[in-house]
Amino acid sequence: MVEPVISRVVLDGAHHSAPARSGPPKDTPPKPAPPPMPGWRRFLIPLGLVVTVLLLFGPSLFAGAPDELAYSDFVGRVDAGQVRSVTIDDQGAVDGTLTDGKDFTTRIPTALDSTALTSKLAAKKVEITATRTGTSFLSVLLSFLPLLLLIGFFVWSGRMARRQLGGGAGGPLGMFSRSRAKVTDVVRPETRFTDVAGYEGAKQEISEVVDFLRNPDQYREAGAHGPRGVLMVGPPGTGKTLLARAVAGEAEVPFLSIAGSGFVEMFVGVGASRVRDLFAEARRRAPSIIFIDEIDAIGGRRGGSAFGGANDEREQTLNQLLAEMDGFEASSGVVILAATNRPETLDRALLRPGRFDRQVTVPLPNQAERAEILAVHARGKHLTADVDLTRVARGTPGFSGADLANLINEAAINAVRAGRSTLSAADLDAARDRILLGRRDASNALLPDEKRSVAVHESGHALVAALCADADPVAKVTILPAGMALGVTQQLPEAERHLYSENYLTDSLAVRLAGRAAELVVFGHGSTGASNDLAGATSLATRMVREFGLSAEVGPVGYASDGPGYLGTDEIIGRPYSEQTQRLIDSEVARLLREAEARAIDLLRMHRDALNELTARLLEEETVDGTVVDEIAAASVAKFAHAPGGTGPNGEGPQGGIPPQITLET
Repeated sequence: MVEPVISRVVLDGAHHSAPARSGPPKDTPPKPAPPPMPGWRRFLIPLGLVVTVLLLFGPSLFAGAPDELAYSDFVGRVDAGQVRSVTIDDQGAVDGTLTDGKDFTTRIPTALDSTALTSKLAAKKVEITATRTGTSFLSVLLSFLPLLLLIGFFVWSGRMARRQLGGGAGGPLGMFSRSRAKVTDVVRPETRFTDVAGYEGAKQEISEVVDFLRNPDQYREAGAHGPRGVLMVGPPGTGKTLLARAVAGEAEVPFLSIAGSGFVEMFVGVGASRVRDLFAEARRRAPSIIFIDEIDAIGGRRGGSAFGGANDEREQTLNQLLAEMDGFEASSGVVILAATNRPETLDRALLRPGRFDRQVTVPLPNQAERAEILAVHARGKHLTADVDLTRVARGTPGFSGADLANLINEAAINAVRAGRSTLSAADLDAARDRILLGRRDASNALLPDEKRSVAVHESGHALVAALCADADPVAKVTILPAGMALGVTQQLPEAERHLYSENYLTDSLAVRLAGRAAELVVFGHGSTGASNDLAGATSLATRMVREFGLSAEVGPVGYASDGPGYLGTDEIIGRPYSEQTQRLIDSEVARLLREAEARAIDLLRMHRDALNELTARLLEEETVDGTVVDEIAAASVAKFAHAPGGTGPNGEGPQGGIPPQITLET
């Protein structure tokens, strides 16, 4: 199979200028910290449990259990004169003591006449005591004593908690209801905006939070209010948490951070209590910053579940968060930062002005920003002279900041594995291949026929990419297995693109289907190696018809998809068009794919000698650089140009660009 082509189509973008420098911080007297909890309180619960166990089970634990005798055995011992005393109640239960001092118990059958037994006991001079079953006041009091001790402990702990928290959350569940926010106060975050590479526009927007926390009087004089809340939105790993820490570091204020799931506990009402406690703590330390990571854990839309209601724990927590952010109480100097990668799931009441006034988008970095991020992560590492971070950034489209950090780390691991302390360009290339494709396995050897088939397949991708007018240059072609891929054809864009023309996309379809086309030209039949190529090409063709309006039959109509629904049912229950339109879309998708395959076949037949030459080079060297592909394609085009009446098919040459892609054969 061929892995899906990795591509990202960005329809528009914007750039922002760098943030203005803020003024010096204003000295503020530190707020007194709450008194620490006494250490001896941690022993109260274990001590109470021990006392309760002793009161309930102490008598049976420390007193020896008496022997239980059968009634016949008891009568025999009475006849033998071995019984000293007995105590008989009105239910027939007998507790007694033998002449050797041992205790015993037995029971007189109610169906028997006990007169003869009484005569035997009197004859043997056994001391007889009669009792009545009942409950004394002392026994009742002792039975309730453990419960009274627990109630007293709860009341006492609640008073102590309220006294120490200044009327805040207390009671026996105070340990659960208190906020679990991590407070960074004494040692404030040392992260600065200079430590966050790229994202100048996002830093400019969020720098106003720093100005408000440093100089709130300027806002009051102008009659303006500082931003109450800033929501950072972006894919995972783009540095939203790092930006929040940079804001706290620049403002030099306490930083209270907590994850959205930290508000949820097994007890009902705990989440709301933790929200109250978190905001109370932030107000005591004002000016301060509250950072809630993954806020979608508690800020999801209310009423979205068929089983949820007004008493749902998550909705109670969200309601309390909305009330705290609504400004019913003075909360000057407290700014809430939140991060999520699913803004579409948040409740609308949470996003309105007055709560989250700003929404800062933190997208995947572009090529220039990737180079800056790589430079930050490469600090302190020894790089060889052949390392070009700009080239590495060009070869990592779609990588987030976390992915780039992992790339540098994998390169360092590869260097250590080779016994070196310096990172070379080969280490970075190997790390990128490891992340994208997986580990190379020497045991995953190909049969000779399979190896030739893979070489033909990848040569088709590379050659058509070099011949199409709007295709990105080929960076590398290899038939070395890695992960699930048996071959790789990698194209890298010359520059970051945000808009793609119709020619750009049709060339992309031709390149994706060129591997199958090469197999048809050389072998006369296809193979399973093109399965993922077909899936990727079909997905792109479907978007061209259904979303981009690039089909004359369907017309300028766009049916954008927000992504797969529950278990992939969005195409079944959420399709915004009729079955007739679906048939037309399917017909146009099939037409685009057939035309792209026919175009690739025509190109490869016309340049069959170049295809054979590139296949031979791959079989011999296993990995071929993109310059070799360009040279072979240029020589073939020149051959046709000098032929009588020929300039190549459609005048195409080795130029162009398509969405960045890596075509894999498995």
